[in-house]
Amino acid sequence: MFKTVTPESVGISSEKVLDFYKFLDDHGFQTHSVIMARGDKIFTEGYWAPFHKDFQHKMYSVSKSFVGIAVGLAEQECLLSLDDKLLKYFPEYEKDAHPFLKEQTLRDMLKMSTSRINNINWFASGTNDRCDTYFQAKCNKVSGSFFDYDSPGSFMLNSVVEKVTGMPFLEYLYEKALKYAGFSEKAYCLKCPGGHSFGDSGVMCTARDLLTFARFVMDKGYIDGKNYINEEYIKEAVKKQCSNNTYGFEYAHLKGYGYQIWKMPRDGFAFIGMGDQFAVCDPETDFIFIINSDNQGEPHARPFIFDEIYRSIIPNLGEPLPENEKAHKELLDYVSNLKLYSLRNGEKKTKTADAINGVTYKLEENQMGIEWIRFEFEDEKGKMFWKNAQGEKELPFGMGYNEFAKFPQEGYSDMIATYPCEGNMYDAAISAIWDDEIKLIIKAQIIDKYFGRLSMSFAFKDGHIMVRFNKTAEAFLDEYDGFAIGKKI
Repeated sequence: MFKTVTPESVGISSEKVLDFYKFLDDHGFQTHSVIMARGDKIFTEGYWAPFHKDFQHKMYSVSKSFVGIAVGLAEQECLLSLDDKLLKYFPEYEKDAHPFLKEQTLRDMLKMSTSRINNINWFASGTNDRCDTYFQAKCNKVSGSFFDYDSPGSFMLNSVVEKVTGMPFLEYLYEKALKYAGFSEKAYCLKCPGGHSFGDSGVMCTARDLLTFARFVMDKGYIDGKNYINEEYIKEAVKKQCSNNTYGFEYAHLKGYGYQIWKMPRDGFAFIGMGDQFAVCDPETDFIFIINSDNQGEPHARPFIFDEIYRSIIPNLGEPLPENEKAHKELLDYVSNLKLYSLRNGEKKTKTADAINGVTYKLEENQMGIEWIRFEFEDEKGKMFWKNAQGEKELPFGMGYNEFAKFPQEGYSDMIATYPCEGNMYDAAISAIWDDEIKLIIKAQIIDKYFGRLSMSFAFKDGHIMVRFNKTAEAFLDEYDGFAIGKKI
């Protein structure tokens, strides 16, 4: 469906595109992939190693936009109506339901104008069926009024689609439309307790798959001249259905919300996920921007990236330019050498490193349950050893670059979110630097089905070690969040 061309052929210089890649790297964003396309022409595509074109990336809340389109397909087949009440599909919960919830429609849920503001943290609920937790949450407003982000509501929408189609919602979307556009058959969605798809966060697909889906929506459901979903539904889905201008102060919180799709400047729209997964669509220039990242916990990353796209890329898309082989080669060379972010700005060795090499520190009782910790250094590599409730652990790290290994905590979720999976460990990239003479910083990036970041800081003084762990991850790494102090033995 797509062909690869030079930036100049679609009306932007290779220098402008190269500047954008350098912008991402210079700001230290943890970018995994980028694609820019105009029409059916991809004019740049980059992957930060070890990520690659076939990597199936967790889309987080971009998944919601897939759900929104699946609802439209089910409506087209007369399997549901947008004005149906949610409880029509879950009558077992109607008896005890709040009056506001009894009136809540699928259309209200598509627009994120549901009857609730605060939702139960299902990650911590220990539920056997995630649907149960939705009906336990408090109702505190009339549905169809204010916009309030209701991620569990998106999950319930995908559950409705699965009830009426008898299929996982992504498989339904694939069979009815996306396979004809070239969307990967291998794409899938993680599951939730109870068996329904993790439709508000769990779509797993490639960057190219996301581009294909965005192109399908940009083309109003047409593929090779044939319509696969009601064009009017797509128009409504990308139109402002609900005001969200009291919800925040960035691009996606000022322009309104459609059907599980965010409005953007210039009457554009976007699919947006945590950690900075985006598909930004600008119909005026027929431009689509795709990015996958893990910038969780970095509140400035999203507005910075949006601003740069709308400042340096979209306004510069014009008529075709003369080819510039030298500039294009420089762009291709840069893109071919992209590497995942690592800690770099610091020293690789200090006198303290020699002094603590092989020394074991016994920690005082701490909330993380870490009993002792030890470091070993050799050339520009190191290893951290520790003991916690699971036993003894070992983690390699590179000084100023990433070492790749399994993060050694066992039992984290795999195909079913929140369900412990015996022995399961996540792939990680681990780098370190000496921030000053006595302070060692280690950063572990989880790069698996799930993404997360763990920043570990250690200060060594007067025979003591001070330990500070800060995790940014959804429902894991909880054992590594806190402070401890210890003494060498």
